[in-house]
Amino acid sequence: MSYAIIGFGAVGQALAHAFARQNVKVAVASRRPPEALASQALMIGPTVVAKSLRDALEADTIMLAVPFAEHRAVAKVLPSWEGKTIIDATNTYGVAPEELDGLPSSAFVAKAFTGAKLVKGFNHLAAATLAADPVVEGGHRVVFLSSDDEDAIAPVAALAKQLGFAPVKLGKLNEGGALVHARGRVWGPLIFQDLFKKQQ
Repeated sequence: MSYAIIGFGAVGQALAHAFARQNVKVAVASRRPPEALASQALMIGPTVVAKSLRDALEADTIMLAVPFAEHRAVAKVLPSWEGKTIIDATNTYGVAPEELDGLPSSAFVAKAFTGAKLVKGFNHLAAATLAADPVVEGGHRVVFLSSDDEDAIAPVAALAKQLGFAPVKLGKLNEGGALVHARGRVWGPLIFQDLFKKQQ
């Protein structure tokens, strides 16, 4: 399985730290050329590799860490997203609900990525928290996952565990997923909740 993080701001770099901590290879890309990201990527860790946007999108699983308004520009890079999984780590705080056609934000994002499986995840934690070691005092930091595609959640949950997090499945996007969506001027009730799950 190959991974990429699209967007190399605070959230993208936080996710890159999570991969580097576990020595998991991940491509990183943004609108900037790869050479503009290379030194920062190398500082995070040797398994974090800066690539062009087009090359990074060759990955099987793509973490979307761009500002919400930029997701459509990313989606236009490939003619089809068949066979790929998108992990939507964006938030829409400040975006009016009517701009989303009445849909949960991730369902709106999913429309742009034709053929992809989409999982909402890794969006409810502040970047600094996301970048920190998720293993604390014998517990693992929780990440919430939701998707309308049951088959998509299992491999993303496995990735979350590999990165040291405790995945908690919330169900479909319009149900449990709404708990972690920031839309309009309202935060979902689980946004910024820094929870830990003790090992069984």
